[in-house]
Amino acid sequence: MWLHRLGLLDYKKAWDFQETLFKSTVDRKIQNRREEIEVVTENHLLLVEHLPVYTLGKNGDLNNLLVSEEVLAQRGAQFYKINRGGDITFHGPGQLVGYPILDLDHFFTDIHKYLRLLEESVIATLAYYGIHSERSAGETGVWLDVGTPMARKICAMGIRASRWVTMHGVALNVTTDLGYFDLMIPCGIKGKAVTSMRSELGAKCPSLEEVQVIWTQKFAEIFEACLIDAPTLIDKP
Repeated sequence: MWLHRLGLLDYKKAWDFQETLFKSTVDRKIQNRREEIEVVTENHLLLVEHLPVYTLGKNGDLNNLLVSEEVLAQRGAQFYKINRGGDITFHGPGQLVGYPILDLDHFFTDIHKYLRLLEESVIATLAYYGIHSERSAGETGVWLDVGTPMARKICAMGIRASRWVTMHGVALNVTTDLGYFDLMIPCGIKGKAVTSMRSELGAKCPSLEEVQVIWTQKFAEIFEACLIDAPTLIDKP
């Protein structure tokens, strides 16, 4: 599996790169099956940190964005309606974002299992740092203190899949400025807070770069994948 370390990157550039990899994988599957030859595809994992941006899933409610796009611009943030599942979320500096472009025919053809394993990769990463996290029934992502008045979300998730090829993925708050979440109803879930590793660990919080290393290791273990650094060619902002 190719690992693309994209660094700090504008959201639209990363989205376009995802779309290129996603479309080429889907097109190759369609063409190979049409020609009745063996389907050969590659898998990719994009590791990125975004400039401030709010994204709304295809079935999301715009009312969950609590301010105008003009106010977002004043905060230095962008806004995009995109083609993943889920509602509204925020990406910004200090957040680990992982976008797996996987052909699930290489793994298992089960979207529910895929989502649960993505969650598991984050749960295992947080456990490495002594943070106990878990799933919350009916609420995709990773949470702390589930079932209590202190329940708070630390990782959001949203994906798109076609012909068992995936895109989009996970967003784990490491040192993210949580003030940005005050401008929306995160994931459309009212009455529950958002947290970060820095909020939970204080001065003991590791750097984003360190957490990226640990998460990619956990991801590779869970998906039984060998990650190889890709010679990514993408223009930075």
